[in-house]
Amino acid sequence: MQTEPEVLTDHTEVICSTSIERVVSGRNVACTQITALINQLDEISMLTNSIGGGTSMEWGMRPGHRYDCWFTEKAETAMKAITRNIDRSIWRDLMLKSGMLSLMDAQARDQWNKSLDDGELPEISENNILSTFEQLHQSKSEVFERGVINVFKGLSWDYKTNRPCSFGKKIIISNLVTHNRWGFSFTWGWRRDQLVDLERMLMFLDGKPIPDNRADIARRLSDHISEQKASDRYEDELFKIKYFQKGTGHIVFKRLDLVEKMNDIIAKYYPGMLAHR
Repeated sequence: MQTEPEVLTDHTEVICSTSIERVVSGRNVACTQITALINQLDEISMLTNSIGGGTSMEWGMRPGHRYDCWFTEKAETAMKAITRNIDRSIWRDLMLKSGMLSLMDAQARDQWNKSLDDGELPEISENNILSTFEQLHQSKSEVFERGVINVFKGLSWDYKTNRPCSFGKKIIISNLVTHNRWGFSFTWGWRRDQLVDLERMLMFLDGKPIPDNRADIARRLSDHISEQKASDRYEDELFKIKYFQKGTGHIVFKRLDLVEKMNDIIAKYYPGMLAHR
């Protein structure tokens, strides 16, 4: 009988160890003080201009940049841009502290970052933070499961060990490495994202902390390949990886219990595909 992964029902609080009141009040105080500084700058600009010293747009010019000033002309325009940048950084920090980013695959994280950079950001307020993270909290299982499905769908079915209905004991990934007369090198790009997503899913299902990009599987494998030129194998607590000169990597899962949990998620989205189990 298929069961949902237990870990999905016992994740971090909506925003762990973060005082929303402190974040909102700190943000508001900072914006007020910045506004006061900009208004003071306008007064100074009028003074310097009255004595022949020019406006802030002139004496605030960046060296070597004819039209690039350290200051903006209108306080309202400046505060709008500054506030947006502050709010963007706060939203990023809250997402990191909440643990939501660890649930997302590379595609979902790219979409989130793009929405921060290009979309309309909700203003940082207690109501907006609570409502946003309540929605994220309610959809966290769906977000994580979609990541598992995306990793699964990203596998190539050109290899018979990659089963088109489930994760097996071993998968084969193409273009994992490159090889020349100096030896192997790790391929950075979407294959890296795929491998890191796979590790993230397994670590999360095991209830373990998710390694950051300084210590994830891609970084460790890359370091191993660089340091062990004569080797064509890598192993840690989750994977045994053998890589070949043609670029493929054979990845053997060491924790089949976690693989079964991933397959339970696949079965949830594609009923009947795992009936043979």
